[in-house]
Amino acid sequence: MFSDVEGAKRFYSDVLGWTFGESSSEYGNYTQAYVDGKAVAAVVPPMPGQEGQSQWCLYFAAPDAAATAGKIRENGGEVLMEPMQVGDFGTMCLAREPSGAVFGVWQAGTHEGFEATATPGAYCWAEVFTREPEKADTFFSAVFPYRMKQMQDHAVDYRMFDVGENAVLGRMKMTDDFPPEVPSYINVYFTVDDCDEAVARATKLGGVLRFGPMSSPFGRFAALSDPQGANFSVIDITTTEGEMPKVKDV
Repeated sequence: MFSDVEGAKRFYSDVLGWTFGESSSEYGNYTQAYVDGKAVAAVVPPMPGQEGQSQWCLYFAAPDAAATAGKIRENGGEVLMEPMQVGDFGTMCLAREPSGAVFGVWQAGTHEGFEATATPGAYCWAEVFTREPEKADTFFSAVFPYRMKQMQDHAVDYRMFDVGENAVLGRMKMTDDFPPEVPSYINVYFTVDDCDEAVARATKLGGVLRFGPMSSPFGRFAALSDPQGANFSVIDITTTEGEMPKVKDV
């Protein structure tokens, strides 16, 4: 969601290689982003009343958006936008979990979501950054069919949420390194060929490097803010370093 959609299109086309489809005035000027002809994201101007901070919103798949909205309320979350049908594409709603992170829910119709993941330019991973991990953990595991694993690392409080055998979401406890005015949020990772080159392109275009680049067992990654203040990360999943951390079921 960007106050300057054209600026966002220029930035992300240069940093991530995106091309864009036609803007759909019928659906609030929603504009889909593509890599090699496959849908990887979308940009949209703020809805009335939502002006302000530009930001990425991750949508969680749900078989029934209305039922999920009910679960969100029952577990201490707030529904910011009631389930709304978007043509035959699907049904969406927006919500805030109890520790403050905003996210979307998507009940797929003809639009099932990402057409590519974990390839250069496409979505790869996401993490809930929160100062109140107990609230977030309790909420997400009650609303969605997650199994939880805790990373056994004294330096960070990090948890992973699995659907079946697949890890689909991380949760990181925010440290004092984060300015107090930064609320809980969901950080999305986009895949890149070369992390350092992507950071160089982003900062040259007015993006701000927040962390990294750093190599890890999962890849070489960096956290950035785009020129409009939307937080995101980039990761080269082919450049890894170190052993995978041990995890335990929770």
